[in-house]
Amino acid sequence: MATLKSVMAKLKSKASDRTRATYVRHGAPADRAYGVRVADLKVIAKSIRRDQQLAQALFGTGNFDAMYLAGLVADGSQMSQKVLDAWAEGADGLPMISEYTVPWAAVESPHARQLALKWIKSKRESVAACGWCTYAGIVATTADNELDLAEVAELLAAVVKNIRGAQNRVRYTMNGFVISVGAYVKPLLRHAKATAQTIGTLSIDMGETACKVPLATAYIEKIEALGRVGKKRKTIRC
Repeated sequence: MATLKSVMAKLKSKASDRTRATYVRHGAPADRAYGVRVADLKVIAKSIRRDQQLAQALFGTGNFDAMYLAGLVADGSQMSQKVLDAWAEGADGLPMISEYTVPWAAVESPHARQLALKWIKSKRESVAACGWCTYAGIVATTADNELDLAEVAELLAAVVKNIRGAQNRVRYTMNGFVISVGAYVKPLLRHAKATAQTIGTLSIDMGETACKVPLATAYIEKIEALGRVGKKRKTIRC
């Protein structure tokens, strides 16, 4: 059975200076990252499967690689609002954690929508970004007839109203939310396309990475051309 000590040792053994440098460019603190490739993290996660107790211990280390792994082995359905809030707060300044790890777990929780709406309103950049990613995950995994379509439409309107003045990562995740609605919520396809057209090309600082900001109009049109609009996902983990 995997323990925190054994998993941390495994992570350290898989460390790579090159990968660590990549993570640092993506916002990970240099003194809190080993540099384990995502492919290797997935192999480790597969050997662990779901282990919520271990996930919480891994996240609590504050180590970037361990926190990312925590999202791969967590069972969000077992996580309370208090714990998910703590994860969102603990991901401050770590975009890969706040925009991937925490939403992965939050979307599985019965508190997902409530937390997403709360986080979106936060003045803390990472928490608000986490909220937009979580709601994007909700629309990607929830049947259209179970979504509050009026609420989703209101959020699209909020994007149009607020995106230009939003913080950097919030702008990025708002854009991702629009794409998610266009890709996964067929009844709101036209609305999402109109929103994407309105926000147009965004100026977002991607730091020293090679990452590019997806143009929402083009991305949605590509999904539409492939005939995949409305095809839901089982999970947003990747």
